[in-house]
Amino acid sequence: MKFVHLHVHSHYSLLDGLAKIDDLIKKTKELGMDSLALTDHGNLYGAIEFYKKARKEGIKPIVGVEAYLAPNGRLNKRPKIDEARYHLILLAKNKTGWKNLVRLVTAAHLEGFYYKPRIDKEILLKHAEGLVCLSGCFSGEISRLLSQGKMSEAEEAAKWYQSVFGGDFYLEIQPHAPEIHKLILDMAEKLKIPVVATQDVHYVSLDDRTAHEILLAVQTNTKLDDQDRLSLKNYNVSLRSPEEMIELFRHVPQAIENTARIAEKCNLEIDLNQTYLPSFPLPEGETAMNYLKKLIAERLPLRFPRTTKEVEERLSHEIDVIEKTGFVDYFLIVQDFVNWAKNHGIVVGPGRGSAAGSIVSYILGITDVDPLKYDLLFERFLNPDRIQVPDIDIDFTDTRRDEVLAYIKDKYGADKVAQIITFGTMMARAAVRDAGRALGLPYGFCDQIAKLIPFNVPLKQSIAAVPELKKMMDENEDAKKILEAAIKLEGTARHASVHACGIVISSYPLVNFVPLQRAPQGDDAIITQFEMHSIEDLGLLKIDLLGLKNLTIIEKTLRLVKDLHGIDIDINNLLLDDKKTFELFQSAEMTGVFQLESSGMRRYLKELKPTELEDIIVMISLYRPGPMELIPLYIKRKFGREKVTYIHPRLEPILEKTYGVGIYQEQMMRIARDLAGFTLAEADTLRKAIGKKIKKLLDEQKEKLLNGLVANGIDKKTANQIWELFPPFARYGFNKSHGAAYALISYRTAYLKANFPVEFMTSLLNISGSDVERVNFLINEAKRLKIKVLPPDVNLSLQDFTVDQGNIRFGLLAIKNLGVNIVEVVIDERSRGGPFQNFSEFLNRIQHRDLNKKSLESLIKCGAFDSLGVDRARALANIDEIIRFNQAAKKMKSANQNSLFGGAGLELAAMKFVNGGEPTDKKMMLIWEKELLGLYITDHPFNAYASKIKKQTVPIKKIAGATPNNAGSGQLLLAGVITAVQKILTKRGDPMLFVSLEDATGSTEVLVFSDVLNKNPNVWQENKAVMIDGRLSFKGNEPKVIVNAVKEL
Repeated sequence: MKFVHLHVHSHYSLLDGLAKIDDLIKKTKELGMDSLALTDHGNLYGAIEFYKKARKEGIKPIVGVEAYLAPNGRLNKRPKIDEARYHLILLAKNKTGWKNLVRLVTAAHLEGFYYKPRIDKEILLKHAEGLVCLSGCFSGEISRLLSQGKMSEAEEAAKWYQSVFGGDFYLEIQPHAPEIHKLILDMAEKLKIPVVATQDVHYVSLDDRTAHEILLAVQTNTKLDDQDRLSLKNYNVSLRSPEEMIELFRHVPQAIENTARIAEKCNLEIDLNQTYLPSFPLPEGETAMNYLKKLIAERLPLRFPRTTKEVEERLSHEIDVIEKTGFVDYFLIVQDFVNWAKNHGIVVGPGRGSAAGSIVSYILGITDVDPLKYDLLFERFLNPDRIQVPDIDIDFTDTRRDEVLAYIKDKYGADKVAQIITFGTMMARAAVRDAGRALGLPYGFCDQIAKLIPFNVPLKQSIAAVPELKKMMDENEDAKKILEAAIKLEGTARHASVHACGIVISSYPLVNFVPLQRAPQGDDAIITQFEMHSIEDLGLLKIDLLGLKNLTIIEKTLRLVKDLHGIDIDINNLLLDDKKTFELFQSAEMTGVFQLESSGMRRYLKELKPTELEDIIVMISLYRPGPMELIPLYIKRKFGREKVTYIHPRLEPILEKTYGVGIYQEQMMRIARDLAGFTLAEADTLRKAIGKKIKKLLDEQKEKLLNGLVANGIDKKTANQIWELFPPFARYGFNKSHGAAYALISYRTAYLKANFPVEFMTSLLNISGSDVERVNFLINEAKRLKIKVLPPDVNLSLQDFTVDQGNIRFGLLAIKNLGVNIVEVVIDERSRGGPFQNFSEFLNRIQHRDLNKKSLESLIKCGAFDSLGVDRARALANIDEIIRFNQAAKKMKSANQNSLFGGAGLELAAMKFVNGGEPTDKKMMLIWEKELLGLYITDHPFNAYASKIKKQTVPIKKIAGATPNNAGSGQLLLAGVITAVQKILTKRGDPMLFVSLEDATGSTEVLVFSDVLNKNPNVWQENKAVMIDGRLSFKGNEPKVIVNAVKEL
């Protein structure tokens, strides 16, 4: 007798199912079964993944859903009335059933969602064709009614389903509800409805039970020992063997036999790897190809005022390939929204990925990189021998990406465009913490275990690699419980969210292809239920609209330059030989410059002394783990300190621009073409084969390349030497098209910094928002550029940082304890009534509830009233009087007594400080600035000690660029002001400190171990100035200073 599991939950039943699809399929094969269903709660998240993987493993996939049914209709959403719902299993028999399943699940989310996605009988009736229906678990309508003793109502419900689904309706019985088996079987016999046995699978093996209970506790935010929590601990909901199921239902053999009959009915074929490209809306009478050619002809002179034979041949070739591969509409769609964005002042990136290798993309304005100038290959982008939808990813300013998305939805229809779902999974550290909390163990203990796990390393590998972790697991029973459960939890889908950039566009309503839902974050955006790989498998057009903050910096800078100087900069058409820009590159002062800001990159730029964009392309391409080791060789050869050699003279034209160093994948493709007779399409296939490391493919391509080299006059020994270049190319080689596009963004940001430093730094500061450490760093950079940074001022500051007569002025929103409401009130009042003449006038005119003691103290302390003649310390001494004055003004206004406001002959009441007090001293003023703004503005407290230390110490700024190679002995003297102190206990229980130390050049973190701490326990306090004798440690990503000795200044 054959049995098939028809009621199965994967981890896509979020925080309810534990089983991963791979594990379900593997176990199904091990148990000797040839079919399996997937019926996740209310969604089809895993359907395509399951379908593909099951077919690959020789398992027949039966795709379904456990739907939620609203008894009172899906559109009713009344509290405490419509929260009840029934469960129902629906399985797709064929394509019609699949389409109906997709529509039902979509309606459940978009129309019926109320706590859960719900359908109702009305919509089920409309979309029943092609579906098998099982009555559901104990929470199904019929089981629920029977358990309540409502026999006649249960029968009526069964008859309704029978009338809708006919012979495709089955009464479901499970091992977990034996008390109603007899009632269901009696009904089945009476109404002549077949029964089917199911298991309600939630995990793969019985030893997953505890981990599954922890998962349910995570879902409900409870602990395992909590009473009345959601639990299945008394039930076995594993993927039981056929033998177990047959034994459990030996008294009802037909219920087992019907599982196989249902499996035989379900023969769904989902069309994968088809292409459903949308059509571009064309002007009347146009064909897509003619319109594309017309656009190219119109825009060609803008890119190439003089058309050469090379341009014509490349253009003809690309157009021919685009037409033959059927991607004409694709290019029209992308150029349309890219140029719409540019025409609406949205800064668009110059390109990303291999798209920059297309001259058609360049002419249409999709990219800004000339592929002929930089020797970029079209076949790296679109290979006519391997037809796949080309991948054009577009960068926009991150603050205006939504405008582009709205345009696309408006153009193609909101029902034909959606964002794409993505799933957050439990990572190892989070799984440990979740497991520990559910087990009721102390957070500190769980956190101690979690912190031993390296980032992005699977838990099993971490246990094997980290001795302390292995020891805890072996010796501590609680740690063992946590880690065993966490291993099972790791990788399960925890939540759904919106993919950061992916959207899908169709010519037809998307519900024809893919189930939809609203974004879980509640912003009402419509998203697909299939993640991006499944979208691509279905052949739908996926486009990535990326938000890049560096483009926002560019856009803000351009706007400031226009507003302040009346200069319109065409950022897409800058000359690429600007002297100031290359002087900036050579100085390596790269703060704010795209991709070039890291200390290592700056060090290499100083050595390289870039003189053209090609140098920047090289640096972006090589500055990665692995190829980074080639940078010193490239620099030596550029300056003639090492001779350039080639294995064969015919390699020179391909490698001479990179001084014989193989850097780009395009170079590998050119070698295959020029030396072995490959077409560029064949060369791209070679590149892919080497990258995939599949031996059979690799051997085939190696033989083909060697034969081609020999046939082209290269001896076998040299041919083998040339082949040896290729595996490293695949490992290290970079896509030059991508490098060129990114280098162009680097150039544009560097150009703006070099030529408009105040406007650029202002934009950088505004992008950094609430990141105080970053703002502090940028303020120091502005000071290095001789740009004065001014404190907030109630008469001069706007919300954000602004340019003020060649200086940068702090915005009011940067002040701690000041919310956006009071800031807007101050700015609006100033715009309406003019600048505040004095402090009293400010208190009279600003009568908002958010102008309270806390916000006033903040404004006073940071110096926002300094220009009105207010002494900070004296004002704070009179803060209660100030509050009373402001409240009196509010009362007079509300009583319509307007004597405080400038009527004819009336004078403003004056605020008098009744309490004396010392004037503000500089030290206190700086402490307040640090407290309220996160940094020192008017001065730096360390400057008072500069004469004491003279030039004994290393500026803190230099530590960031230190490496084991340039740090010498690693011993150094530092001096600075302590700005933060964090105390922790080591694994041995000894106290140690993480101390933030800041001088006028920057800040760093120093580590104080117990031996040094015990000698000077009272030195380590905020605002104290100290000199440190220390040594550099290079563990981790950034150099750290370990303190040997300390002296208070």
